[in-house]
Amino acid sequence: MYKVMIIDDEKSLRNLLKNIIEREKLDLVVVGEAEGSIEAINTIDDIRPDIAFVDIKMPFMDGIELSKIIINRYPDMQIVILTAFNDFEYARKCVGIGVCEYLLKPIVRADIRNTLIKIIEDLNAKKTYTKEIIKESYEEICKSDTIDNIKLYIEGNYLKPDLNVAAIAQEFGFNASYLSRLFKAETEIKLIDYITECRMKKAIDFAKKGTLMYVTAKNVGIPDPNYFGKCFKKYTNKSYSEYKKIICKSNNII
Repeated sequence: MYKVMIIDDEKSLRNLLKNIIEREKLDLVVVGEAEGSIEAINTIDDIRPDIAFVDIKMPFMDGIELSKIIINRYPDMQIVILTAFNDFEYARKCVGIGVCEYLLKPIVRADIRNTLIKIIEDLNAKKTYTKEIIKESYEEICKSDTIDNIKLYIEGNYLKPDLNVAAIAQEFGFNASYLSRLFKAETEIKLIDYITECRMKKAIDFAKKGTLMYVTAKNVGIPDPNYFGKCFKKYTNKSYSEYKKIICKSNNII
């Protein structure tokens, strides 16, 4: 729900605006009113509205000067100028200082409704964008920690045959496609290739000990010997038996 403040020296107009806003049921609430600019300046910091209706013709300080002060303090606040003067110069000044809308008195309910719908859409879009920025910033901060934790997780679970990208994504609360992109961006290697690489490094350790291939395959989470053989050869450019033979010979193991 967005908060609205009405700044106008005419009580009848403030009441009319308030009634229109309440009747339209646009998920808005009028949280404050002010008869003039000075009162508005002294209360707006406490009220912190999302939308402010500002009369352009007020004593002591006109609506344009007040709007400048408000926009300087709260750049995201949406200001709607109300004026009885159908004058391009007023409109130009309002647009130039960042006012989002310019409406003529006497106000028309349909115009108010359309204006508020447009403003709400803009506020919703900004809120969504802000949330995405915050999320991305948080993820940016946490990326390295996340990747390190994933690597540790793979180290501790590589022997599980069902360890794959989807399982890791579920474990860490990510979408599988997003996690794959994140891991590749941080490490310059695909996550699935990193899992295989981890398994093949363990397989090499077993090969150095002379372990039979089907035993090694099971011990590194690839119980299918044929598939394991393909992965091993792709990683080392040698079959498991060839690699084991070379290692055993160099270590004088018969």
